[in-house]
Amino acid sequence: MEVKPIIYPKSIKYDEAGKFEETRFEKIHNVIFSTAKEGSIVVAKEIADLIIDKQAKGEICVLGLATGSSPIKVYEELIRMHKEDGLSFSNVISFNLDEYYPMTKENNQSYHYFMHQHLFNHIDINPENVNIPDGAISIEELNQYCIDYEMKIKNAGGLDFQLLGIGRTGHVGFNEPGSHINSGTRIITLDHITRVDASSDFNGIDNVPKRAITMGVSTILRSKRIVLMAWSQNKADIIKRTIQGDISSEVPATFLQNHNNTTFVLDQSAASELTRFKTPWLVQECIWTQELKSKAIVWLCEKTNQSILKLTDRDYNNNGMSDLLAKEGSAYDLNINMFNVLQHTITGWPGGKPDTEDSHRPERANPAKKRVILFSPHPDDDVVSMGGTFSKLIKQGHDVHVVYQTSGNIAVTDDEALKFAEVCNDFVGEDISKINFSAVIDFLNNKTENQIDSIEVRKLKGLIRRRESYAATRYIGLKDENTHFLDLPFYETGQIKKNPLGTADVEIVAAIIAKIKPHQVFAAGDLADPHGTHEVCLNAIFAAMKQLKSEPYMNDCWLWLYRGAWHEWDIHEIDMAVPLSPDEVMLKRHAILYHQSQKDRVMFQGNDSREFWVRAEDRNKHTAKLYDDLGLSEYEAIEAFKRFDY
Repeated sequence: MEVKPIIYPKSIKYDEAGKFEETRFEKIHNVIFSTAKEGSIVVAKEIADLIIDKQAKGEICVLGLATGSSPIKVYEELIRMHKEDGLSFSNVISFNLDEYYPMTKENNQSYHYFMHQHLFNHIDINPENVNIPDGAISIEELNQYCIDYEMKIKNAGGLDFQLLGIGRTGHVGFNEPGSHINSGTRIITLDHITRVDASSDFNGIDNVPKRAITMGVSTILRSKRIVLMAWSQNKADIIKRTIQGDISSEVPATFLQNHNNTTFVLDQSAASELTRFKTPWLVQECIWTQELKSKAIVWLCEKTNQSILKLTDRDYNNNGMSDLLAKEGSAYDLNINMFNVLQHTITGWPGGKPDTEDSHRPERANPAKKRVILFSPHPDDDVVSMGGTFSKLIKQGHDVHVVYQTSGNIAVTDDEALKFAEVCNDFVGEDISKINFSAVIDFLNNKTENQIDSIEVRKLKGLIRRRESYAATRYIGLKDENTHFLDLPFYETGQIKKNPLGTADVEIVAAIIAKIKPHQVFAAGDLADPHGTHEVCLNAIFAAMKQLKSEPYMNDCWLWLYRGAWHEWDIHEIDMAVPLSPDEVMLKRHAILYHQSQKDRVMFQGNDSREFWVRAEDRNKHTAKLYDDLGLSEYEAIEAFKRFDY
């Protein structure tokens, strides 16, 4: 696979080698790739080259390894290199950063289980050379065990290479805020935020261990080479604090500023809050694209607390935009242009307004009645993210189809499933039915820790989500025959970890597109869900549309991406803003509440403790307020969309 080069901000000018001058803001070397996969391949190549170099010299290679979602693609590439390229790990000694405490090796939430599942079971490393903190060691033996772990690293010659991820608290390993720079391997109490972030893996925060064994900050800093990886928008804030902030024990990762051979490997989302990406005009001269102008002017309005049309020449000059002002001539011209750009994104006709001139509208006027597919990764993303727009499309006469890509069964709690099973069992008694409810009840009442749901339990949980979806779409006004359930195979593992996107998944998505032949496709561009289902579902749509691109009907098909469940589009990114009236806000809320299994106790809520209806409503109202603050019309709420050219 060809690896794309490092991605630099297009808005900043570079020298002929493509390098940028280190800004005064950044204190740790970092490189940015367009995707996590591309960055992971580069990191895996560096590890492989180190192993091979050590082998040629007859030396041991000592690796410090991490767990979590960040290094998974690195491990996948190392396994590929082992199987296809002959990379041997025979000279490797590994030391893992941490382990939950208490935690048995057999528990599928243990890092021992994780490492063997994702790496060690697939390579030729000597099992005796694998070192992972023992989460089952007795508390009486723990202090000596940690000392011995440190000595074992020292006796191996120290860590040649340390792979790291980073938590939202700024922890590396499990060195939580307050960790000292001289700390060694020890037991530590986990921060509440860390436990919240892990709660989806443990089916609730109550099941997340409160303590862990971790390598210390000083242990990590003694590594000869350190690479920290961070992917996605969720990591953007802590990456900025780590790279640009002051060294502080409150953000333990900032201690890496003291290390002379550290690189952060990021994707564009994780790097998005760095000053040279967020506000490049504060760093150096920019190439002013329309997108960058929009971003800068919206930022300037927020900074000066003024609407667009009130910005002055002085506002531009005092905030790093003097070159933009000189190029455009005056604040007046800049302001009018930006006001018109934003004004033209607003429409109450998300399917296009019939019989109107549409050159300044986000959607086409024709055809007046469009075939529309609304793809929903889970059986509630449709109403959570675009329930108001969904309703408008139906009321305005379009042929709307909602397509649920996964069953969503993993997000139904055992208690909820048991309640339904008991009701059904009481109702049907011992009659033969599609589901043996007695067996389901027996399974759930005797389910052990980490046990995968039986096929029948999964089927019941999926039916709960399905019937909730029918109730919501009927309330919105959709005909049952226009509601489709794909149950994509990648999702149906019975556990939190899903399979990679497969050919079968893409073919299923392509088949529904080919059947409906849509003029509009709406899809989830909100990629911050905890377990990546949204991303896999979106990639399935991309692959399917690429596969169908030569079909004549695809020439008239536009792809719109929505957000809202996890975060929202920034104002400068929005191509279509659909205002909602107070009544439409209430309609959307009630549609979401039909998904009763997801109310009150959200299993996979990520780092946002609010229920989905609350977070969606708050985001829609916040978007409307931003438009209002910029001097545009005042609305109750706005749902936002970005057009994507596939």
